[in-house]
Amino acid sequence: MSSSSPPYVVEDCPHVLQLLSDGTVVRFADYNTLPPPSVPPALPVQWKDVVYDAGRGLKLRVYKPPAALGKLPVLVYFHGGGYILGTFELPNFHACCLRLAGELPAVVLSADYRLAPEHRLPAALDDAAAVMSWVRGQAAAAGGGDGEPDPWLAESADFGRVFVAGDSAGGNIVHHVAVRLGSDELPLAPARVAGHVMLCPFFGGAERTASEAEFPPGPYLTLPGYDQAWRLALPPGATRDHPFANPFGPESPALDGVALRPTLVVAAEHDLLRDREVGYVERLRAMGKPVEVVEFEGQHHGFFAVEPAGDAGSEVVRLVKRFVYGSSDSATSS
Repeated sequence: MSSSSPPYVVEDCPHVLQLLSDGTVVRFADYNTLPPPSVPPALPVQWKDVVYDAGRGLKLRVYKPPAALGKLPVLVYFHGGGYILGTFELPNFHACCLRLAGELPAVVLSADYRLAPEHRLPAALDDAAAVMSWVRGQAAAAGGGDGEPDPWLAESADFGRVFVAGDSAGGNIVHHVAVRLGSDELPLAPARVAGHVMLCPFFGGAERTASEAEFPPGPYLTLPGYDQAWRLALPPGATRDHPFANPFGPESPALDGVALRPTLVVAAEHDLLRDREVGYVERLRAMGKPVEVVEFEGQHHGFFAVEPAGDAGSEVVRLVKRFVYGSSDSATSS
């Protein structure tokens, strides 16, 4: 009579999840450790949740400023969480999108995506592509094509001014969406992407950068947590040089011929990933791509989501507004 040993924990992500030896994932409901956000109460923004992928039960949250403002840019937003946690419903992500919608102003579409390790990459990237295809369908319907457009989007969305934004892992998603769009792998017409915004993008690499090796742990990102998130998110056996993690890894596709739209990258001075974020911009600039970086002094990884209504968060909103509307609002960039 044969006996088998019970499954054991092979990855323990405290307060978030455990991965067992038989592939079972145990998630903990109370995983959110971010401080409760404070948001200006007078933002005149309506919001609702809609399904963008019925087969997978995936939703996004639509934020709509007052109709009297007329047609507004569309900001597609992907939340952070190292690809292993998070949802648009988290109060901090919700507060970020309320501010962006109300203060830019813009129609914001904050999308959920499948999480690892239950769904390893490229699942989240494919879901992001599905979001963009949903936007394309809405634009076509609003222009008289097949299907019924969402009434909020038909009323307020300017599909000729779509921006794709994301924080941390969401910033990594933005990179991959940008590459698919710029390589003509993801058709979007009649909608048009005008630019991309990456807030502290979650990039990886097998070789440590100086900021990874020398910076002390941040309040919400440590080096062991960074390594673990990639172990859980990447295909089994892959290293952090996999193209999903490292845009310039040995097997990553060349970006020289990719038609990237203008890109804004926000970096944080004390972010463990600061050197990766700045290095990403430097590499793209060397190819002649339209990209700018703004570094926030004294801040850590994911600072906008941590404190959406703080002074630095307010500057992020002003910075994104300038980028979206092309205004002359001041922001120190390089």
